[in-house]
Amino acid sequence: MQNIFYKYQGTGNDFVMIDNRTNTFSKNDTKLIQKLCDRKFGIGADGLLLLENDATTDFRMIYFNADGNESSMCGNGGRCIVAFANKLGIINNKTTFNAIDGKHYATIAENGTVSLQMKDVTEVDIKDSYVFLDTGSPHHVTLTEDLPLLDVKAEGAKIRYSNLYGAKGANINFVAPVNADKFSVRTYERGVEDETLSCGTGVTAVAIAMKVLGKTDSNSVKLDTVGGELQVSFNQNNHNFTDVYLTGSATFVFKGEIQW
Repeated sequence: MQNIFYKYQGTGNDFVMIDNRTNTFSKNDTKLIQKLCDRKFGIGADGLLLLENDATTDFRMIYFNADGNESSMCGNGGRCIVAFANKLGIINNKTTFNAIDGKHYATIAENGTVSLQMKDVTEVDIKDSYVFLDTGSPHHVTLTEDLPLLDVKAEGAKIRYSNLYGAKGANINFVAPVNADKFSVRTYERGVEDETLSCGTGVTAVAIAMKVLGKTDSNSVKLDTVGGELQVSFNQNNHNFTDVYLTGSATFVFKGEIQW
């Protein structure tokens, strides 16, 4: 049976998108999701998103990592599924949708830029060499020198599988300052088990961590990822961060059919 899919990317973080409002896609078929995300034997993506009906909002987002397992919140995936819902005619230029970490509000600008409200952050754990916080997904943030030369896959895996986080693991972000309100970021993502070109919850975590550490005075921070630039804005009251928004491009790549 031939099935329709869509491919989207947000600053190089790419996703297979499936309209599952008829509930025809099996959410328990881990091997199928792995195959669809495989860059050699499938479509190729960092993750797969299902758009489904929701009783209280415009739609529900279900996100799977490339390893086939349902995962925590994905910021770039959230921005891309908003663009997808717009393409399907479900929404116009604003929406509220449900994800694994609760309701999200988002808007789409005329140029296609999507601004997504992330969850509030009420806890930031500051350690000697890193900061840990949850922005919908768990993130380890550490400042580093020689960021362009860093082996992110190797160094990220060491921390992700260390005793710090146990079997569940965490996403690992390496950061270098560019100027007073701009930082370069490279991220190792659990579930992908490699560096991705961009991570939405990751840059959100980085922006908040840099503010808490006093590396920036701004409440609107630019983040340079390998795949492009994102912006994170927020309101701060001590270690409480509200009105957290992740803003950047969300681009339709292609539509296709595949047999599964």
